[in-house]
Formats: sequence, C-alpha cells, structure tokens
Amino acid sequence: MVISNMAVLIGKEYVMTRQSTYNVGIYVRLSQEDMREGESLSIENQKKMLTDYVSQQAGWNLVGIYEDDGYSGTNFDRPGVKQLLDDAKSGKINLILCKDLSRFGRNYIEVGQYIDYIFPSFNIRFIALSDNVDTLDRNSTAMDLMPIMNLFNEWHAANTSKKVRSVLAQNAKEGKYIASFAAYGYLKGDDEKHTPVIDEPAAKVVRRIFELRATGITPTQIAKILNADGVPIPSDYRAQRLEKPNPYKNTFHYWSHVAVRNILSNPIYIGHLAQQKFTTVSFKNHKSVRRGKDEWVIAENTHEPIISQELWDKCQEVDRCASHGKIMKKGIVLPLNSMMFCPDCGAKMKLNGHAKKKDGSVNYFYACGTYSRCGSTACTTHYISRKQIEKIVLADILAKARYVIENEDEARQEFLRRKETEGTKHLDDVRQQLAKCQSRLAELKMMTQKVYQDKLLGKVPEDLCLETLSQFRAEEAELTEKVKSLTVTLEQDSKARDDIEEFICRLKQYADAPELTREMCVDLIEYVVIGDRPKDKSTPRRIQIYYKFLDNGLADGEKPELK
Repeated sequence: MVISNMAVLIGKEYVMTRQSTYNVGIYVRLSQEDMREGESLSIENQKKMLTDYVSQQAGWNLVGIYEDDGYSGTNFDRPGVKQLLDDAKSGKINLILCKDLSRFGRNYIEVGQYIDYIFPSFNIRFIALSDNVDTLDRNSTAMDLMPIMNLFNEWHAANTSKKVRSVLAQNAKEGKYIASFAAYGYLKGDDEKHTPVIDEPAAKVVRRIFELRATGITPTQIAKILNADGVPIPSDYRAQRLEKPNPYKNTFHYWSHVAVRNILSNPIYIGHLAQQKFTTVSFKNHKSVRRGKDEWVIAENTHEPIISQELWDKCQEVDRCASHGKIMKKGIVLPLNSMMFCPDCGAKMKLNGHAKKKDGSVNYFYACGTYSRCGSTACTTHYISRKQIEKIVLADILAKARYVIENEDEARQEFLRRKETEGTKHLDDVRQQLAKCQSRLAELKMMTQKVYQDKLLGKVPEDLCLETLSQFRAEEAELTEKVKSLTVTLEQDSKARDDIEEFICRLKQYADAPELTREMCVDLIEYVVIGDRPKDKSTPRRIQIYYKFLDNGLADGEKPELK
C-alpha cells in the first residue's frame, strides 16, 4: 500500500498538514429508507451540490465520484465506500467529500474510528459539507459535536428500521402483498393491497407442475420435462414479459428441482399468502435469516387460487413419501421397495421375481442391484425373499412400539442415546461455555465504547487506544466463532429431542399393525441394509434397520454400512 503525506502523531492526536493540492473523492449514498425523505436527498442532487463545491475551490481536483444507491449506512459492506477507502489508503485521493455524516455511515463507532483515527493517520482530509465537519480544523465546534451527530445518526437508522419492520409486519397481517414482485404464475394487482392476479400463461405451467407431481413424478423429473419442452424459467419469463434483460446474470436458464420444489411448497397457489419468511439479523447486520414456520405471517383466502385444495393435498401427501419404489402391475408399491441397500457396493436392492410352476403366481425376492446387472464378478447376491425381510422389519417395528407403550421414559432415553453425538454428550458444559462467551462479548462491547469515549475525552493516548481496540476485535472474532459452534451443538440437541418425540408418536400408531404396509415404511424407515448370507449357516445374518428421526438418511451416492 502506498501512503503519502502521512500525518504526524503529536501527543494524543494526529496533526494533519494542509496540502497545496487536493485530489477529491466525492461519496454519495441513498438507501431505500432515505428515499422516503424526499427529493433533496437524491443521488443526483448530492452529486450536483458536491461537484459545484469542488469547482469553487482552488487547488482541488475531482478524481472520482463513489456511489452507493440503495445501500444502508449501518455497515461499511458497500461497494462504493469500499473502493473509496481503497483509493484513499493507496494515495489516489487525499480528500473525501460527502453531503453529511449520515451519507458516509450511520454506525457511530465505525464512523468515529474512520474520522478520528484512520483518515488522520494517512493525512486524508474529510469534509461533511452540511454538518460543517472538516477534519483539518480539529478545534471547530462542529468537530466537538461530531460524536453526538454520529450517535444521533445511528439512533435514526435503528428507529427507521424498527418502523419499517413494523409497517411490513402489519401490512402482511392485513393481507397486503409486500413482496418486491409477484410469485411465478401471478402479477401484482393495482389495488391498495397489490392483490395477486393470475397470469394465465405462467399459471398453466404451475398447474402442470402440480399435476405431474400428483402422479408421483419427482421434482427432478419435472424439471427435465420443462427443460425438454423449452419452458422459460421464472426469472427469464418475467424479464421477457417486461421486455428487459434478466437481472440474474449468473443463472443457467434451466429449470432445477429446487425451483420446482419452491413452487410445490408455496401456499400462494391455493390462495394463501405466506409472508415474513425471512428477516435480517439487526439494523446493522443485513444478513438474511429464514424464520421458523411458526413466525411466518399467513393470510388465508386473499386471492384467486391457481390450483385446487385437493390437488395441493395430493402433492403434499406424495412429498411425504421420500421413496416411491417400483409400481407393480396391480398398481401397488411393495412396502420396502427402493429402501434397501447392499453394504458392500452401496447399490439398491433390486426387486426380482420368478413364477411358481403350478399356479403361475410370483415369488418376489431382492438381490443386490450391482449383482443383478453385472454378475458375481462385481458383487455378491445378498439374496433375501420379500416375505422374509418384511417379516423381520415388521417384528422390529412392533417390538419398538411395545417398548414405548410399556416404558416410554426408558425408551425415550435409549433413543436419545442412539442420536447422541460427541458434541451433545456434555451439554451442561456446553451451556456453561456459551454463557461465559456471551457474557464476555457483552463486556467487550461495553469496553470498546468506553475506550472510544475515553479517547474523545482525552483520557487515553491515541496509540494505546488503537492497540486496545485491535485486541478487543481479535478476541471478539474468536468468541463469536465459538458461540456459533456452541449454539449449533445446543440446536442439534433440541432438534434431537423433537425428533424422538415425533418418532415415538409415529411408533404408537402402528403398535397393533397386522402387516407391514408401504405407509408404515414411509413413516418410520430411512433405509435397510441387507448383509450378505454367511457361508456358515450357524452365523446370524446382519440386517440393520435405520429409522427416521433416529438415524441419518443417505445422501445421493453415499454407501451404506452395517452398524
């Protein structure tokens, strides 16, 4: 980094030197909240005011205008301000000019650190024109009042954010459509509530997606069908309708299973608005965070549906069945079809059958898919009859159901131990560590503010202040990562307990089941691993049943293993 015209540290402050020539960088910013303030804050008005001012100053050269349109001032993760700071530190510019302090930022600590420490250390002059702030004149009244102005700007940002959140939440409760643009299949209405209006060309595609899903076709297969038929993806369709280029430049312009699932899971298509699904961490941290479903704002029957309730319910039922299996000639799916795996090669067990000689009925059995396709050189058969494996699985389910009914508390603890991870074995210790970390983070925040305030009052030397703040930030970053890790561990434990309760509830439903059904398997079983038949018949065969909510499912291509 090139640093020119360094300021001199004298006593507690950097003393800036006046320069004969100033290379000026103008910074302008306008957030969505600021747009409500009126035309006087517009980007173009800011540019005109500041460029006119530069042109009136002797020895000032306008190097560039740095712009952030639509960005909040509560953090410095903005492209325009990042480039401005890079050019300032490299020596390309030595004077930063903006309309007022709030344009530069609304985080009073960060703004204060830039203006009080960073800019003066590089001899970079900073001027907030409307606030009469000029760092070259450290003794001015405006400079004395600057910390108060920065604090007010941050309060204003927090207050504005609170008001905007409140208005959006109230509008959602009242059934107003608050999204930036309508969901695929709809247009935003012109009425006060922006009630969704059916866009028939896209609505036909939506109906087709639901109808295909209702027949058991997977989202991936639906996506392939749409791509083969040349159906534009939602963002391309919207751009074509508006006669504008697609703003999402990195899109692949192909339907994906994710896009299909998003449509299949959106209740807007049965006339309900599900809004407020996402929020931000805080008015300073604009990272989007998905809310829990219990926090969504649901407004029912707000507009005309595209599909019927019956079709929606049918698709939801299909979705609940993760493995569909092979449909037999009679139109049924065998209970365990597509749920069984070979532990040696990872292939699914393939359903086979051979006819009885006398009556022509079929005896079904399962064999390793790799063996069925490639023979004994690739894998062994892992043969097991359909009746035998269904009998084994049914017996295990009934045994667990009886265990739950006879001693539910003991069963609950055993199931929890089955889900236990290394991280969740010592939860009391985890909670204590988390509390200590959170307490220390709160202390660091207060200490940071105190150091900054002490500096403003001249109680702490400049160099010591910078060193202390650097140490605080390093510790804060380390503690923040630790808090994230500990929080994940506790969330895993909470989810595990919820999973066990759901598993127990489902088990009780099948306590008196006379036979194994497809519904039972879909409700309870993740997959079954079929060990090979041992050569020594006295050795028991290993068959492992992996249950939903107790065990993890298999990712695509993942090889199962016997426990």
